[in-house]
Amino acid sequence: MTAVTLPARTHDRFIGKVHGDAPGPALIVSGGIHGNEPAGIVAARRVVAHLQEHAIPLRGDLIAIAGNLDALEMGWRFVETDLNRVWTTARVEALRASDPAIDNAEQRQQRELLGIFEEQQRTARGEVVILDLHTTSAGGPPFCLFSDTLANRRIAMKLGVPAILGLEECIDGTLLDYSTKTGMHAFVVEGGKHDDEASEDYHEAAIWLTLVALGMLPPDTVPRASDCRARLAESTKGLPRALEVSYRHPVDESDNFVMRRGYVGFQPIARDEHLADDRSGAIRAREDGRILMPLYQELGSDGFFVIREIRPFWLGVSTWARTLGLPRLVPLLPGVRRHADRADWIVVSKQIVRFYRSEVFHLLGFRTHHEVDGNIVFARRRRVR
Repeated sequence: MTAVTLPARTHDRFIGKVHGDAPGPALIVSGGIHGNEPAGIVAARRVVAHLQEHAIPLRGDLIAIAGNLDALEMGWRFVETDLNRVWTTARVEALRASDPAIDNAEQRQQRELLGIFEEQQRTARGEVVILDLHTTSAGGPPFCLFSDTLANRRIAMKLGVPAILGLEECIDGTLLDYSTKTGMHAFVVEGGKHDDEASEDYHEAAIWLTLVALGMLPPDTVPRASDCRARLAESTKGLPRALEVSYRHPVDESDNFVMRRGYVGFQPIARDEHLADDRSGAIRAREDGRILMPLYQELGSDGFFVIREIRPFWLGVSTWARTLGLPRLVPLLPGVRRHADRADWIVVSKQIVRFYRSEVFHLLGFRTHHEVDGNIVFARRRRVR
C-alpha cells in the first residue's frame, strides 16, 4: 500500500469523562471506530456536556472516546486496515508482542484503545460495558447488535430498537466480539446513514437509554427520556423486535462489487431477487428475508447481510432454557457429542443441524465455530447465561 501522509489530529481520544459519586458500571461509549462515521462522537459530546452542565449524579463512570483518530481526520473508513476487524485474539496477542515503532496507522489506534479498555477493567467499580456507535452507507432505521449472552440480551432489549443476533459469527475481529470474550458487556448501535443528522439524535437517545438500562441514571433524571424512546420507537415502527443474521455476502477489491441502488436497511427481499453485481455477474438473494447494511461506499468487506425474524416465543424459550442450565445437556441429544479436546465445544453432524436448525443451538448459547469432516463445531459462548 502506498504510504499515506496523515494530517495533524484535531480530535482528542477522550471526548469526556463523568465520574459518579456512587459506585456502578463503567460505560465506555465509542464513536468513530470507522473514520467516516462521526455521528457517535457528536452524540457523546452532547451527553457528556449535559451531565456536566447540570451536575446530574451518576452511578459509576461514563467514559466517551473517539476511535480511529487518523481516519476521522481524513473522513475515511480506515487508513490502512479496518479497525473493527483487528480484534481477534491472535491479532491482539501479536500486537502486544510487536514493537510499537513499526505499528501501522490502525495498530497505533488499537494499542491506545487496548490500554483504555484494560485500565477500565482494572479500576472499574462495577461491570465494564462498551457501547460502540456506528452508522451505515445506506439509509434505514437504527438497530442494536450484540453477542447473545443473557446479560447482554437483557440490556439490548431495553434500548427500543430491533436487536440483531449472530453478527459475530459472520465477521472476525470485531470489537463487539473481542469485548465479550474478555469479560465485558458490549453492544453496537447502528444509528442510520452516515450523513443524516437524525443519526446523531438516535445515538444520543441510545446513550441515555443505556445509562438508564444499566441503572446508572434513574429515568426521571434523563432529559427528554420519553422523547428518546418515542423517537426510536417511531423510527422502528412495525419492525420485528429481534432478528438473526442468516447470510453475509463478503467482498474484496477484486470483486468489482456494485450494490443495486435504492436498498435500505430492513427492506424485505425475496429469494432470487437481483441485489447486486460483481465480476461474475448478478448476485441474487438466496432466501426471503430483510436486507441489512447494503454497501454503498468504496471501502468495506461486507456487501450486504440478510436477516430474518426470531419469534418472541423462541427468545422466551431460550431464556428459560439457559436460566435452567439446559445447554449443559445438549451433548446428550442424538447426533451431538462433546469435542474431544475442548469442553466448551460440541460437534454436530450436518444432517442433525438441518433437522434441529442451527438457530436452536444459537438460542441455547452456542455459536458456529467451524466445519470439519462433514460436521459443524459449535462453541459455547463465554457466558451462556
